[in-house]
Amino acid sequence: MNMSSSRATLLPAETLARLYSVMVRIRLFEEKVLELFQAGVVKGTAHSYAGEEAIAAGVCFHLRPDDYIGSYHRGHGHCIAKGARMDRMLAELMGKASGYCGGLGGSMHVADMALNILGANGIVGATMPLGAGASLASQIRKTDQVTVAFFGDGASNQGVFHEALNLAAVWKLPMIFVCENNQWALNTSILKTSSVERISARAAAYNIPGLTIDGNDVLAVHEAAGEAVARARAGQGPSLIEAMTWRHTQHSLRVNLPDPRSQAAMDEWLARDPIHRFERWAHENTEFATQRAAIRRAAEQEIADAVAFGLAGDEPTLSQMFAAVLGPHLAHHEPGPTGSRTLTVSEALNEALHQEMARDDSVFVMGEDVAETGGLFQVSKGLSEKFGEARVRDTPISEATFSGAGVGAAIAGMRPVIEVQIFDFVTQMMDMIVNQAAKFRFMLGGKPSVPVVIRGPQGGGIRLAAQHSQSLEAWFAHIPGLVVLAPSTPYDAKGLLTAAIRDDNPVIFLEHKLLYHGPVGPVPVEPYAIPIGKASIKREGTDITVVATLAMVARALAAASALEREGISVEVIDPRTIRPLDEETILASVRKTGRLVVVHEAVKTGGFGAEVAAMVMEKAFDWLDAPVVRIGAPDVPMPFNPDLELAVIPSQKVIEDAIRTII
Repeated sequence: MNMSSSRATLLPAETLARLYSVMVRIRLFEEKVLELFQAGVVKGTAHSYAGEEAIAAGVCFHLRPDDYIGSYHRGHGHCIAKGARMDRMLAELMGKASGYCGGLGGSMHVADMALNILGANGIVGATMPLGAGASLASQIRKTDQVTVAFFGDGASNQGVFHEALNLAAVWKLPMIFVCENNQWALNTSILKTSSVERISARAAAYNIPGLTIDGNDVLAVHEAAGEAVARARAGQGPSLIEAMTWRHTQHSLRVNLPDPRSQAAMDEWLARDPIHRFERWAHENTEFATQRAAIRRAAEQEIADAVAFGLAGDEPTLSQMFAAVLGPHLAHHEPGPTGSRTLTVSEALNEALHQEMARDDSVFVMGEDVAETGGLFQVSKGLSEKFGEARVRDTPISEATFSGAGVGAAIAGMRPVIEVQIFDFVTQMMDMIVNQAAKFRFMLGGKPSVPVVIRGPQGGGIRLAAQHSQSLEAWFAHIPGLVVLAPSTPYDAKGLLTAAIRDDNPVIFLEHKLLYHGPVGPVPVEPYAIPIGKASIKREGTDITVVATLAMVARALAAASALEREGISVEVIDPRTIRPLDEETILASVRKTGRLVVVHEAVKTGGFGAEVAAMVMEKAFDWLDAPVVRIGAPDVPMPFNPDLELAVIPSQKVIEDAIRTII
């Protein structure tokens, strides 16, 4: 009798029945999905979990309903093992409104947030940073919840694998990394892509336990996972489990390529089928043996009912689709820049953080050098002394993972504020912002909230050259699901950051370096929030409208003052919110003045100004008395030389000359 046979004899029949039921339900689900895909009922694609059932069953056996799991594109089994309903899962694969994600997510994103499933993910490796964030939320809240991040062997060669292991180890997060090593990517063997024989060996580099087990032995998985979960719950930090397994089908049901796996290898692994092995081992447990047939009959009936449920479901509507993109913004009363007290932009942002962290325990700050240092531009100064290191965290230089952890923590109910030390570094975060934060609510049918703020300094003017001086607002304005804010005054900075933290959507919060310690302005002492999507008319005028952002607002105002001496009346509008844009304030101004100049520091080609110009041409063409003029940087990276830098950034004179050309 081998070890698993012995354990099967000794374990309670109830435990054996639970493990067996989960595996059988997963197998029957995947067999039905394949049948429905071939019949054209399930469309798109799906990635079958058949053959790997023992891993999800053995791991999730030890999880409570309030524990988190993060899944990936091969995630049906994880959801079923965590307790998801197969009828709503199947409806989702059919694209029905009755599916878990309202038909908006499909196979690769199916999940039940009520079960603390952090979504299934179509981006390889993404579940690890997101899972780190959920486990960080548990740690900050001082619960004993744990998080399991499931991922495939290919993800172990992603940078976020290493970053997440390191972050979880440094912070001793209650997390279990479970690598389902089925030994093949789409069509490439892991032997050709990995430098180590066992992925679990990589755990040693981060000083955490690493273990390789037979992933087709549900009892071995059950034992290893139980130890790792207990360790995480006790506050002893993360573990890495590598479960060796084999998928029964190709990478996805849609793949129409020759299967490169040898017949001998397939025969060997099919002989180790996790369900059949378990049945052989457990047959000596008489009490369990009497339940086997009933368990399978119940699973077959559940599948039949699930198919009927899915087929009977309605198609999602356009209104349901659009409503899933963003959560509603809160209504705020804006007090106006009143009072005699003045602050810099940096001081105003700092005050907003202090006040919101005092108001709401779920708000926390993390980023590079944000704690004792107070951030490169002192925006987080004094926060760690007041709120402690649990809520003000210095991170490793791992932008992809600490931004992803912020997204994961937001999904888990926190309100993270993530500092990007220099906004050019956001390129390292783009997957977590664009594919995760911006799309998570939508992919899960408009149910979850992702209240994360990603803030930091952009723009030139202080001789930091090409990789520390970009203005990137147009990138984010192009992405549905994001809110993009850009304050130009201390008053706006405090009120907009407050609104961003309180909002239930992911917010990109852009700050200009030149404004941090620039001109002071009146800022009310009491907490206040500025409505998202509301522009500010900084100066009223009648002859021409200038729409300006960030540091260009002050230059536009200076140009307006100078042109007033020439009898030209300039109205200056600061959108403050780049997305969603306050179109009506801009259109009302253009209908009054008949002329428009849009100015921003970002490169002119493809810039935010093009969107404003197009919007005005489409909606106020009949009121225009002259072509719309756009002002932006030429098509060059930011130079280091001071004279060249000044030549690239739009100046007051450039704005004045542009206005004169159309008056």
